[in-house]
Amino acid sequence: MATVTRKRITTLTLALMTVAAVVSLRGLPMMAKEGLSMIFYILFASIMFLIPASLVAAELGGAFAEQGGGVYTWIKAAFGSRWGFTAIWLQWIQNVVWYPTVLAFAAGALAYLFVEPQLADNGAYTGAVILVCYWGATLLTLAGTDIASRVTKYGVLLGTVLPGALIILLGLAWALQGNPIMFLEPSGITGPAAASGAHARLFPHLTGLGGAAFLAGIILLFAGVEVHAVQATELENPARDFPRAMFLAAGIIFFLFTLGSMAVAVVVPAGKISLTAGLMQAFRQILDTFHLGFLTPFIGLLVSFGAIGGVMSWVGGPSRGLLETAKQGEIPPIMAKVNKRGVQVNILMIQAAIVSLLAFLYFVMDNVSLAFFLLSAMTVTLYLVMYILMYAAAVKLRITRPDLPRTYKVPGGSAGLCAVAGVGLVGVCFSLLVGFFPPSNLPVGNPALYVGLVAAGMVVFVGLSLLIHALRRPEWKRPETSA
Repeated sequence: MATVTRKRITTLTLALMTVAAVVSLRGLPMMAKEGLSMIFYILFASIMFLIPASLVAAELGGAFAEQGGGVYTWIKAAFGSRWGFTAIWLQWIQNVVWYPTVLAFAAGALAYLFVEPQLADNGAYTGAVILVCYWGATLLTLAGTDIASRVTKYGVLLGTVLPGALIILLGLAWALQGNPIMFLEPSGITGPAAASGAHARLFPHLTGLGGAAFLAGIILLFAGVEVHAVQATELENPARDFPRAMFLAAGIIFFLFTLGSMAVAVVVPAGKISLTAGLMQAFRQILDTFHLGFLTPFIGLLVSFGAIGGVMSWVGGPSRGLLETAKQGEIPPIMAKVNKRGVQVNILMIQAAIVSLLAFLYFVMDNVSLAFFLLSAMTVTLYLVMYILMYAAAVKLRITRPDLPRTYKVPGGSAGLCAVAGVGLVGVCFSLLVGFFPPSNLPVGNPALYVGLVAAGMVVFVGLSLLIHALRRPEWKRPETSA
């Protein structure tokens, strides 16, 4: 067995890695497309999802910090290995489906680096960038946690926080100079509201569940606060520092998303916002107005670097949790193979192969934004099932194992935890429902095919986890091997 030496990480580093996992600037165009009603969506996602998920993850992470395994360990302790494996499998597989969407955003940013913005709508170009960037991220992850955490840390600082702060400041400058504020203009409104001549509104103009479909995608943008629980053991004092990292990350996430999406909506009319290149559209518009257009390619480079840093943050996280299930005999022992740096080689290779297959959607679908949103919808249904299990596990463990050492507890005793988890469950279940409805502001084409693909993705991937667990063998449980 390989001897693995891991370096300690700080609370700030883990918080930034969590921010990188959650805050992809790709989410800003999706929220900005809703105009002023983005405020409703962000508040809904924060109150019904981000806050409950952060509080519950902080309690469970503090209680099981020394054991590793993340959601696998938490849910296994509450409901047994079958559902523990299902949870980590869903966290892993939804993540695999998600990679092409965030790298499509990176492709849109790189198009501005190449001074060819129209490439952002080219499926072949987008698919090629996804393949190159993802395989590059995989190779860096194989080099070990130290290198991956550095790329993630600087990726989030230079490619997410810096451009995020810059677009906020530029958007403010745009408004203060008296330029048109697009989300307040009737021309900036799309859909039924535009037809009726309505002005910007705080509450969304919804004519059915299809109009709320974007909510599912926005909920997903706030997901992931629990993903780096598998690395809690690398903190100096996991039980104390992991909850601190969660709360610090949650605060940064909320402010970046709120102010950043507002800045994009100030500059670009909703009907013209591209889901993959909307942020760069805003940067280009503002910089050209201020006679700083020469900075646009540089901004494109930074934004794409941030997207890749976000991918780096996720490549090693859920797959580390899946490695723990391999050690426990939940999946074939070949999946427990690690290299001399302790990195899960075969798991990373398998997920890279799946990402490569999904990337080919961009080669065959005419509408890049639709491919982007379809993959996002498939991702959210899988991830939300995992959150249902996480909330239920927190409630059960508080009742059945009240003496379990917890450095952080959701306030209010068992009733307080039930209330917080209950709010989270309501938000998750509602988002899961609307996630199956085609968005009314995208050219879906065949709605039945759209719903069928999303439903099939959920059934197949959830079913696979149950099938794999049912087929497990006692001899699978054996020590990990080295590459």
